[in-house]
Amino acid sequence: MDTFDAIVLGAGGAGLMAAGVAGQRGRRVVVLDHADAPGKKILISGGGRCNFTNLHTAPDRYLSTNPHFAKSALGRYTARDFLDMVERHGIAWHEKTLGQLFCDGSARAIVDMLLGECELGGVTIRLGQPLGEIGHADGRFTVRHGDRTYDAPSLVIATGGPSIPKLGATGIAYDIARRFGLKVVEPRPALVPLTLPGDEALFRALSGVATPVVARAGKAAFAEAALFTHRGLSGPAILQASSYWRHGDPVSIDFRPGAAPGWLAAGKRARPRATLAQALDLPSRLSDALAERVGIGELGAATDRALADAERKLSDWRFHPNGTEGFAKAEVTVGGIATDALSSKTLAARTVPGLYAIGEAVDVTGWLGGYNFQWAWASGWAAAQAL
Repeated sequence: MDTFDAIVLGAGGAGLMAAGVAGQRGRRVVVLDHADAPGKKILISGGGRCNFTNLHTAPDRYLSTNPHFAKSALGRYTARDFLDMVERHGIAWHEKTLGQLFCDGSARAIVDMLLGECELGGVTIRLGQPLGEIGHADGRFTVRHGDRTYDAPSLVIATGGPSIPKLGATGIAYDIARRFGLKVVEPRPALVPLTLPGDEALFRALSGVATPVVARAGKAAFAEAALFTHRGLSGPAILQASSYWRHGDPVSIDFRPGAAPGWLAAGKRARPRATLAQALDLPSRLSDALAERVGIGELGAATDRALADAERKLSDWRFHPNGTEGFAKAEVTVGGIATDALSSKTLAARTVPGLYAIGEAVDVTGWLGGYNFQWAWASGWAAAQAL
C-alpha cells in the first residue's frame, strides 16, 4: 500500500491545481485518474487556446443553490492570482471580449504549467487505470487504482461532472459523495445548445445564421450572438441562457436590442416603400423568416399600431425549446455535490473529516467565458490550504 498525505481523484484543472499547491506546501500528494492523459477538458477549451479565466469574475456570475457559497474561494484566489502564475511560466495571453483571457498559443501550455507546478511540489500522478473501491476507516481513506492501493488521511473529489463524456467524463463524483452521505443537487447540462420542436421548423431551416441578440431565460439576460442550428438554437447568448432554462419555460429573444421605441413607425415615415425584412437589418434569411411570421410586408401598408405590435414581438420573441443537446454537447454541469455539506472556506465535507470536493463536481457553475476554470483554480487552491 502506498501512503500519502492526500489523494486527489481527477487530473483535470481543479485536481491538478489542488495537488500542485498542496505539494508545494510540503504535502505528499498523489493524483489518480482513469484517463490516459491529464487536463483533457483544458486542451479542447477555447477552440484549443483555453479561455483560462475572466477578468470580471464575481460571485454573481455563478449558479448555485447557495449563491453565496463561491464568495470565499473566489475572493481569496482571484483571476489576477492565476494570471500571475501564467505570466510566471512565460505563457503569452490575450484578452478577447468581455474579460475573457486566452492563450496566444495552445491550451497545452496551461496543462504543462499545472504539471510543472505539480512537479515542483513532488506530486505523484497515476493515470490510465480505473478507480476501484474507496474505503474509509480510522480516519484514513484507501483508494484502489488499477492493481495498486493508496492510503491517506485526506481525499479530494475532483472528478468533474458528466459533461462531454467523449473525454471520459462521468458522474463518479456524485457516487463517491453519496457513498459518504453527502447530498447531490440533481445535475443537468449547462452551457448547452437548445433544441426546438417541429412547429419551429422554419427557424431550424436557418441553420448557420448568427446575429447579436439579447437572450433571456428566467431572470437572466445575455447580450451576445445567437446561432440557429439544424436542431435549434446555439451561440454564446443561448449557451448562457441555457444554464438558467428549465423544461417547459420559454426563451425570449430580442432581435433588435437597443432599438428605440417606435423605430418601425419612424422607418415607415422615412421609407414607406421599405419592407419589414429590409428594415430589420438582420441577415437576410433571418429577416425574411421573421417578416413572414409577423405578417408585414411594406411598412407603408401597415398601421402604426400593427408596427408597434411587431416591435413588441421582435423584442420579446418567445421560443419554446423541447430540450437540450444533453451532456454530450454541454460545456459544464449545473448541480452537483450540495454546498450545504461543504465548508465554503476549505471545500471540506462537514460530516466527514478529511474529505473535500472541488471544481465542477460541486454545485457551483459559472457563466461562459473562463468563469468555470476560475472556479476550478480557486476551489482547488482553497482546498489545498487545508490539506
